[in-house]
Formats: sequence, structure tokens, C-alpha cells
Amino acid sequence: MYDFLIVGAGLFGSVFAREATDKGYSCIVIDKRTHIAGNCYSKDIDGISVQKYGPHIFHTSSKPIWDYINRFSEFEQYQHNVIANYFDSIYNLPFNLHTFNQMFGTYKKDEILQNIELSRFKGEPKNLEEYALSVVGRDVYQKLIYGYTKKQWGTEPRNLPKSIITRLPLRFTFDNNYYNDTYQGIPKHGYTKLFENLLDGSDVYLESDFFDGKRSTWEKIAKRIVYTGPIDKFYDYCHGKLDYRSLRFEEHKLEQESYQGCSQVNYTDAHTPYTRIIEHKFFRKIPTNHTIITKEFPASYQETEEPYYPINNQENQSIVSKYKSIKNDKYILGGRLAEYKYYDMHQVIGSVLKVTKRIDKCV
Repeated sequence: MYDFLIVGAGLFGSVFAREATDKGYSCIVIDKRTHIAGNCYSKDIDGISVQKYGPHIFHTSSKPIWDYINRFSEFEQYQHNVIANYFDSIYNLPFNLHTFNQMFGTYKKDEILQNIELSRFKGEPKNLEEYALSVVGRDVYQKLIYGYTKKQWGTEPRNLPKSIITRLPLRFTFDNNYYNDTYQGIPKHGYTKLFENLLDGSDVYLESDFFDGKRSTWEKIAKRIVYTGPIDKFYDYCHGKLDYRSLRFEEHKLEQESYQGCSQVNYTDAHTPYTRIIEHKFFRKIPTNHTIITKEFPASYQETEEPYYPINNQENQSIVSKYKSIKNDKYILGGRLAEYKYYDMHQVIGSVLKVTKRIDKCV
């Protein structure tokens, strides 16, 4: 019998497996996909490391977390710069003096704030749209937030809680660095290799679905179980189904040196069906005569598809609180889907390390 069965070979499950193995515990890791690394999965295609489920840039201001992840991969320095395309007009993201000069024709702070004030929402914001308007005004909102948000979440922004975008920083500098964190990078040999190192010493079984009629069998092979999938599915939807958004990806190899000149372009109008195009070669500076791009299409969630984003409105939070109140001493639930919470990668690692500090009490 194993000490731990870990359901899901994504970041939470893989870091947990590493910590448990290093403490002398035995782990079996199962995943229904054909590969490890969850949504971080990367694959080398014709000399280009392709992130198959969208871009993942590791960023943190925590030196202990940065030192921890560097144990399992050498990281290359990388600064994420994102471009917004609104009907072929180009703007820099996040909002900075480049953006405001492109928008208003000025880079002077007082003039920028005057422009924003002309159309700013003045009341107490009750939804995402009102909150965004209260911070950036109508011009920025209409061109750079409205269409992208409507596509991403499949509804009008006024129907979404303001908590989805509680941070809309206005930078009054010419700084295009997408993240403010001290440490940023991309694994030199790709994310999949990093996960192989995390899972070294664990028994890993792919194409193994915990719910495919074998749950009772899986539950018997370990003393404790770490579960990282959807929390509502785990409890057989006894308190109702939670809402998610899914994604669809279209990957294209192009026989040209470059397609868009940077790693990420967001399409912020409501009419372009995809939200962004990723050009993978720009994550690493390796010259090629060809390029690979991925178009990312938001989609409604069906149970046969992958749930990517929890929809944290009041109704869903009410449902998930009921699930989280259920006590089950045999299980540890963690990660974005099991906690129904948006996590960056460094936050997932921090969460796992807190749990595994008490690992001796888990078995």
C-alpha cells in the first residue's frame, strides 16, 4: 500500500509528490491525460518549445519560492511584454505611459488623469464594468478591456463581479514589463522536464481516470489521497455544479521567421473570435527560419472538456463554500480546481509547501 495516491500530475500534485518522496513516503500519481505537467505541459516541436495550454511565465517576489523551483530546472531570464491589438491599432500592456500616449496623445500624468476623469464612473462600483470604468474611464475600457473580457467570460462585463479584476494598475512610467515581480523566467529545457524532476521517485500512471468506474479501487491502494480535480465532481455534484470557462487552441506552424514579433498579442475587440495569439519562439531566443503560433479561443465549459477558469461570482462561491465545509480526513484537496480559486504558479507552490509542513500528521 502506498502512503499517498495523488490524483493529478499538475503543479499541486507534482510538488506534493516531490515533498512527500523527499520525506521518505511512497507516492503513486495518476492523471487522465496522456502527459504529466497539467496545463504547464510543453513539447519541443521542430526546435521550438511549445506551451500547449497557453503561456506560463514563472514569476514571484518570494526568494524562497524562486530558489525552490530552481532546484528542478535551470531558468532563463525572460521579461513578458504583451501587446494589445484593437482593430489593428496597437497598444502596450499593462497600462503605462506608452499606452496612454497611444490612447490620448500625451505622456504627462496630469493630462492623462484629466482624460480619464472625463468618462470615469463616479459611483460605488457594483460589477466588473463599473469598477473598470471607475479606474480607467471609458476610452481605455472600451478599447482594451470590454471586448477581451466579454469573449473570455462569455457574458457582458456588467454581469461579472468586480473581484475578477480587482487590480488595474496605472503605471506612470514607460515600463512594459507585464509583471512587477522580482524573479521571472522560463525553464531552459521546458516545463515538462521540470515536472519529470518533480515526479522522480513516484510511480506515475497516465490515461488513468480516477472517476472512470475505478474510484473505489484507487481509494484502497493508499493511506491518504491528494485530489487536485474539480471539487464539485469529487463530491458527485451533491450541492450543485460549479461554473467554469474552457479554452480551445489552434496551433499553426508557419514557414516564416516571425509572425507577430513578440510572444503575446491580445485581441481586445469583441469581434475577433480569439483572445490572443502566442508566438512560442519568443519565449526563448533560439533562431529558426520557421515559427509556431497558437490562437486561444474561450469556450463554454462542458464536462467532456477541460475546466480552465473558475467563475467566482456570488452563486458559485455559495456552492463551493458548501463543498469546502464537508469533512473527509482521508483526502487532501488542493490546487485551482479543487479549491475553486485562481492561482498563479508561485501561489500553488506556496500552498503545497504549507500543507506538506504537516505531512507527518497526514499518514
